Amino acid sequence: MISTWSEWKRYPRAERGENIEAPISPGIYEVRYASTGALHSFGAVENVASALAMLTAGSKSWFGRRETTATPDLEYRTCATSTKADAKAAAERMIGRRETYLSGAA
Repeated sequence: MISTWSEWKRYPRAERGENIEAPISPGIYEVRYASTGALHSFGAVENVASALAMLTAGSKSWFGRRETTATPDLEYRTCATSTKADAKAAAERMIGRRETYLSGAA
């Protein structure tokens, strides 16, 4: 079973002590650039909170120092499901709808 999407939330900044607010369960996540609405990341995963946290892990170097590049202004939303299989099925339906929409719009 799939629940509804959460509201869009600003991606947390670790240096400000902000945290990700997401389910610790299977589901779907979508991350976009706040300024343009362009898609950054999308996935169907076993643990939504963990997957979102992993996206920020790439901003550190081997020596634990933060990269000097600015973090893009991102926002995210989540949708919890009962199982990972439900999340994958819902994600595939969403991808199919987007492809149908884009092929009709072209």
